[in-house]
Amino acid sequence: MSEQFLKDFLSEKNYKKIETIGNKTLNEFLVKYIKLLNPAKAFVSGDSDDDIQYIRDRSVAAGEETKLKTEGHTVHFDGYYDQARDRARTKYLLPEGVNLGPNINSIDKKEGLKDLEGIMTNVMDGHEMFICFYSLGPNNSEFTIPCVQLTDSPYVAHSETILYRPGYKEFTNRKGMDRFFKFVHSEGELENNVSRNIEKRRVYIDLDGEIVYSMNTQYGGNTLGLKKLAMRLAINKSSGEGWLTEHMFVMGVNGPNSRVTYFTGAFPSMCGKTSTAMVTGERIVGDDIAYLRKINGEVRAANVENGMFGIILGINSDDDPEIWKALHTPRELIFSNILIHDNTPYWVGMDDEIPDKGRNHSGDWFKGKKDSDGKEIPASHPNARFTLALDSLPNRARPGRSAFRRHYLRRQRFRYMGSRTAVF
Repeated sequence: MSEQFLKDFLSEKNYKKIETIGNKTLNEFLVKYIKLLNPAKAFVSGDSDDDIQYIRDRSVAAGEETKLKTEGHTVHFDGYYDQARDRARTKYLLPEGVNLGPNINSIDKKEGLKDLEGIMTNVMDGHEMFICFYSLGPNNSEFTIPCVQLTDSPYVAHSETILYRPGYKEFTNRKGMDRFFKFVHSEGELENNVSRNIEKRRVYIDLDGEIVYSMNTQYGGNTLGLKKLAMRLAINKSSGEGWLTEHMFVMGVNGPNSRVTYFTGAFPSMCGKTSTAMVTGERIVGDDIAYLRKINGEVRAANVENGMFGIILGINSDDDPEIWKALHTPRELIFSNILIHDNTPYWVGMDDEIPDKGRNHSGDWFKGKKDSDGKEIPASHPNARFTLALDSLPNRARPGRSAFRRHYLRRQRFRYMGSRTAVF
């Protein structure tokens, strides 16, 4: 029955991609949420160059991204009041009798799902749904977690094609699997290309079903499901399977005689994980999230991501030369919530003088502009971001190098644990 529904709803080309996967659990998941969300149509990404280009083009055509002067660069703006993770409305859906403690924001699962159903019903009416497949961790490895993302935001889909490894082949190669991470997102009704119904913003996490729901929001921390939201699912999964999910960068430091020492380091948000991992002359493996497993008696770490969703505040050529160069070189790159003047990006803390006017997350901006609360609006938001692929960085550590003795820097303490590891 689910196969027939998908065949009737999808175009022949898109249905063929789902049919090739041949996964009953996936099909039932798709049917359930297509019926509930009620999109006008759906596009299935099979990770081909043409599919990824379609997503890029749709993001620009829909007005969610605007092309800039430098080739490959675009800018995206979130709503003025949609600039950070919504902690108050981010909750775990917990079955009766389950308690994660007083510090965890949660809601009864039945109550939460009822709340979600009311918000999600027909929320994609008139929109195009993007069905995308990704892999957390390297493909075809002990670290791999296949994921499927449903979203009506081409910006979200585009961002995740940069940030994560393609996962369509993982699904086609694992036809019988019934466990994978699932993400359901809708930006909801739009006004001036930003989410309108912020009061109905929800980010709910179902650990048992391994599903994250994100509604009426565009900001990446709420909508890029494979990032911090997937980390919540992975923490639960890893604790039950005997490995670790950590909020850590992984980098290599070059030593004498071609020796490379690899470190992990855990800093809170906005404390310099990206800048540390990008130190000039060293090797970046990852700047945000790591999976760690003990394999054949050795601790090994893998970067979950394939890209960087970095905070741009204060990035300058002296302190961050590698990132600065990357942000000024033609490549696929998305800026978010910065200032645009003459189709050129500007942000607080950069080398260049910031113009007195332009366009930013508040709309038309001028120096000294204040919001409705009388608060002065900066040229770029403190949480403004850049999204780029790690492969575009010259100092990315590459797989296939000789094995060295690695060490880990844990929790900002110089405590070394020597072990033979692989980090790619």
